[in-house]
Amino acid sequence: MEITLGHTPDADDAFMFYAMLTGKVTSPHFKINHVVEDIETLNKRALKHELDVTAVSVHACAYIPNYTILRSGGSFGKGYGPIVISKKNLSIEELKKTKIAIPGTMTSAFLLLQLMIGKFDFVEMKFSDITGAVERGEVGAGLVIHETQITYDQKNLSKILDVGSWWRGSTGGLPVPLGTNVMSNHFGIDTIRKFDAFFRESIVYGMARINEALDYAMEYSRGQPRDLIEKFVRMYVNDISIEMGILGESSIRNLFKFGTEKGLVPEFDLRIS
Repeated sequence: MEITLGHTPDADDAFMFYAMLTGKVTSPHFKINHVVEDIETLNKRALKHELDVTAVSVHACAYIPNYTILRSGGSFGKGYGPIVISKKNLSIEELKKTKIAIPGTMTSAFLLLQLMIGKFDFVEMKFSDITGAVERGEVGAGLVIHETQITYDQKNLSKILDVGSWWRGSTGGLPVPLGTNVMSNHFGIDTIRKFDAFFRESIVYGMARINEALDYAMEYSRGQPRDLIEKFVRMYVNDISIEMGILGESSIRNLFKFGTEKGLVPEFDLRIS
């Protein structure tokens, strides 16, 4: 069957889908048409149920009941994750009085920061524009994701909050749930699990041939050097990406448990394949 698949223009996503999208691994069940959009655009497209399979923020899963979370392809930080950067060394109380640039209201980073410091003043912008906005003083601080988590110091900016470390300390060491992949419920659980297995095979292929998969991922490097992209990919493509397991599932369930307790996400029926 022919399915439409959405992934982000990020090196970790490209790395995981490399084998599938280049025919290195194949499936008798699926023909893939893929589209590339930034994560918040994919979140919004999932709200409209426009794609058969798509990468989304874990946070977005609270608002897309027509999709099931795949067990493979997740981006989980092992003690690291989004950070808040600024030109000044702000306390949490000062930060809450400062306008913070965020990469989207449905990103997991936004939900995690709300859980950490409570509600705050924010402005949405494309994730790749946040560092520049902080540097120019257009906002007092920025919540950064993707490779900007490890390049911010090139702009003489400082890390003032580490959301990933906070999550690890608050949950007894659970990985940080950031991104996941979902498939439309209308396919039925058997087909969803077949695709999940296909995707898992693609990830395993890439991890066994890292240089080959990195060559492909460099098409989404946004001008960053290969060693930095490799560092970023190795951070977010790990054993939990192959199969989320008990730890990955527990981290997702805890994110929504904390979120519903604080009234930040609605109660809903979480579906994992």
